[in-house]
Amino acid sequence: MVNGLIMVMLLLLEISSAQDVDSATLSEHLIAFKPYLGKTYEGDFINSTKEHPMRDVLTWERSLNGNAIKMIHSVNHGEYGGETMIMWDPITKGLRSWYFTTAGSLTLSTVEIRGEQFITIEDVAGNQNGITKVKTVIQLLYGEKLQKKTKYLMNNMWVDGNEMIYERVYGKGPLFE
Repeated sequence: MVNGLIMVMLLLLEISSAQDVDSATLSEHLIAFKPYLGKTYEGDFINSTKEHPMRDVLTWERSLNGNAIKMIHSVNHGEYGGETMIMWDPITKGLRSWYFTTAGSLTLSTVEIRGEQFITIEDVAGNQNGITKVKTVIQLLYGEKLQKKTKYLMNNMWVDGNEMIYERVYGKGPLFE
C-alpha cells in the first residue's frame, strides 16, 4: 500500500514537472532540447566494475528564463561532476556551451543540432595523444534512454572514444558531497 502510494506521488510529480516544462517559454534556438527537459538519466561507464563502479547521473533543466539549458551531472555521488550551460551566442550566431567541473576546469564548445541529435565539439590544446578536438553526440532513444558517444580528432581522423547508454530514472538527481 505504501509503495503504491509512493509510486502514485512520483507519477503525479512527473506529470506536474512535464506540464511545467511544456508551459514554460524557451528560446526559439533551444526548442530542440525540449524533450530532454525535466528528465534525469543514469548510466554506467564502460570501465565500471562491481568492485569499482563508475555511475553517472545527468539531469536537464530550463534555465535563465528559458534562454539557457542547464545540464548537471555527477559521477559516483560527486567524486567528479559538472554543470553545462547551453545558450545562443549572438556573436557567433550559433549555440555554445560552457562546461564547469568540480576539478575547476572550464570547457567551451560549439553545439550543433542535427535532427534528434545534438553534438558538441570542443577544441583541445596540448594533448599528449595528439587529440585536437573532442566531439560528443547525445540523443534520446525512445524517451526512456539516452545515448552519449564521444569521438576524438587525431591526425585529422575521427576516432571512436567511449559510448554510454543512460536509463531514465525517477526520484534521483546528481549529488555532490
